[in-house]
Amino acid sequence: MIVLAIDQGTTGTKCICFDRDQKIVSSHSQEFPQHYPRPGWVEHDAEEIWECTLQAARRALEGAGISPGEVAAVGITNQRETTVIWERESGRPVRKAIVWQCRRSAEICSRYRDQGLEEEIHRKTGLVLDPYFSGTKLTWVMENEPEVARLAQAGELCFGNVDSWLLYRLTGGRVHATDASNASRTLLFNLHEMAWDEELARIFQVPLSMLPEVKDSCGVFGETDPDSFLGISAPVAGMAGDQQAALFGQACFRPGMTKNTYGTGSFVLMNIGERPRLSSRGLLTTVAWSIGGKATYALEGSIFITGAAVNWLRDGLQIISNVAEIDELASQVEDTGGVFFVPAFVGLGAPYWNPRARALLIGMTRGTTRAHVARAVIESMALQTCDVVEAMVEETGIPLKELRVDGGASVMDMLLQYQADLLGVPVRRPVISETTSLGAALLAGLATGIWKDLEEIEKGWRVDLETLPDKSSSERTRLMRRYWKRAVERSMDWVLEE
Repeated sequence: MIVLAIDQGTTGTKCICFDRDQKIVSSHSQEFPQHYPRPGWVEHDAEEIWECTLQAARRALEGAGISPGEVAAVGITNQRETTVIWERESGRPVRKAIVWQCRRSAEICSRYRDQGLEEEIHRKTGLVLDPYFSGTKLTWVMENEPEVARLAQAGELCFGNVDSWLLYRLTGGRVHATDASNASRTLLFNLHEMAWDEELARIFQVPLSMLPEVKDSCGVFGETDPDSFLGISAPVAGMAGDQQAALFGQACFRPGMTKNTYGTGSFVLMNIGERPRLSSRGLLTTVAWSIGGKATYALEGSIFITGAAVNWLRDGLQIISNVAEIDELASQVEDTGGVFFVPAFVGLGAPYWNPRARALLIGMTRGTTRAHVARAVIESMALQTCDVVEAMVEETGIPLKELRVDGGASVMDMLLQYQADLLGVPVRRPVISETTSLGAALLAGLATGIWKDLEEIEKGWRVDLETLPDKSSSERTRLMRRYWKRAVERSMDWVLEE
C-alpha cells in the first residue's frame, strides 16, 4: 500500500512514495524551465509543469517497481500563489503561469493602497497587499490582456494555483477544486467565512465563475484518470500549500507548535488553533489545513532570501564553487568577526515587508576573509528566523518551546546550533526531512483510512537531531541581535534617487 505525494515546487516537481510506516520507498525529482520575459517578471509553462510531474511520478514508481494498482491514494502539495488560467472545455492554458516571485503587479498594489483598500483586504484575508499573492496577478491579466478578460467574463476560463491545475489534469479535466490552505493565499478568500468573498472578487476584477470549489485539505477531491495519469486509478485525497503541508508533516498539531523551512527563502509557521488571529507585526494569517469542515490556522513569516544567498556566494561573488562547500568554509572561523549580512536582494519580507530595502554586507575589516562572509550568510538565516519568531510570540502570547526545522539548509549543524542559541529553545530536525511531501501524503492517507487519526501520525514523527541552546553564549547572542537590527535598519534606509 503506497501513498504517492506530488510536491510541485518553483523549479521542479518531486514525487515520493510513502509506505504505511511513513517511510520513503522511492522518490524522483524533475526540473523544468523558468521563464523571465522582463526584469522582475517570472513565468512558468503550465504544460511543462504537468509533463514534469508525469515524468517524476513515472520514475518514482519505476524506481521501486511499484505498479499502478499499488497506489492507494495521491496527495498534492505545491508552490503557492503561482497563478494558472486555462480553458474550461479544452484544458489548454491561455497564457503562461505567473509565478509567486513575479513583481509585475506592484503598481496595482500601490493603486489599491492609495484607494484605502489595504485595511479591508487584510481584515478579510489575513494577508498583506503585495504582488506575492494571486489576486493582484489576476487583476494584471484582466487589465492587460483583453481577450483573456473577455473569455473570463463569459465563464469560459478556470483559475487555480498549481494545486488546482494538477488536480484538473490528474482527474482528466473532471474536477476544478482547491483546498482551503491554497485558497487562503489568493487575496480572494475570506478567512472568517471560509469562502470566496464577492467584494474582494469585485475589487480584484475576478469573475467568481473562474474560481475553483474550496474543499477540505483532507478529503477525496476526485479519482485520478488512468488514461491521463500513468494507468493509476486512485483518490486524490490530500492537498495543501507547501508550507502548510510542511507544518502538517512536522506534526505541529497543537497551538504554539512552530516549524521553519530553510529553502530558497524561509517560511516560519506557528499553529494558532481554530480561530484566525490578525497580525499587526507584518505576519500573515493563513489557513494551515481544514479537516472535517474545521479549519486550523497559522501565523506565517515569509523570509524571501536564505538559501538563495548561498547561490549568490557561488554565482555572484564566486567564493565557493558549489553550495555544499559553505558549511566547511564557515567552520574555519569561530564567528563572523563582526560582519553582518542582510540578504535584502528583493526587499525584506516578514516582519518588515519593505520592498525598497537593499542587501547589505557590513562590519568588514582588512582581516575579513571569505570564511567570515560565508558564516555571516549562514547566521543571517537564523537571525531573520529569530525576528519572525519574536513577532509571533509577542502577538500570540504563547512561549516557544521548540522549533522544528526542515529544508535544504537544515543539514547544517552550525546553523541549527546558532538558531538554538538565538531562540533559547531546542531545535529539532526530523528523520524524514521531506516534510512537505510527507504532509501531503499524511493528509491523503488520513482521508482514506491508511492512518487512523492525528495521534497515530504524531507517534510516527521521529527526531534525527536535537540541538540545545548553549547557555554560555546568551550574552553574545543578545549583542548579535542588537547589531543585527541596526544592520537591518541600515538596509531599509538605503535608497538611491531615481
